[in-house]
Amino acid sequence: MSAASTITPPGPGPGPEPVISLASWTWPGPDQQGRSVAHILLTHTPGAGRAETEVRIRRLAGGLGVLAGRQDAIPDIGPCLQVIDGHVLLSFPGRRRQLWLPTRPAWTELVARSGEAVLLIGFDPLPQSADAARLGDYLDAAVAADRLLFGVARTR
Repeated sequence: MSAASTITPPGPGPGPEPVISLASWTWPGPDQQGRSVAHILLTHTPGAGRAETEVRIRRLAGGLGVLAGRQDAIPDIGPCLQVIDGHVLLSFPGRRRQLWLPTRPAWTELVARSGEAVLLIGFDPLPQSADAARLGDYLDAAVAADRLLFGVARTR
């Protein structure tokens, strides 16, 4: 399941200025030990220039704390998830808006039970309409090219 959202910066002004248009996907899947883990992928939707958009997504990732590449241990980025009435909200420090993640009952229950999800942030665009096969291809290519950052997001 996927969703798109726009994250905006804090501050005064006539209205929010978009920072980046995000697409998000959630799914349960095994970790390296075979345990069922909730996963979240955030990336930007196609549109703006690649270099400009990558800078913005790296800033967004940096706001979540220290994230790791594929060769590093996956760091704990702390409590930035909240389960509310069967939905999951991802908070970004320093941002006005929060991101409602696409959910299905089994995935939400897994997050609520385990208190965590593996967060993946991709630097290459992926349209929000991408299906499971395209998402799998995206993840394979992003891992091979070292174009993903990882962290463990926890519930509050």
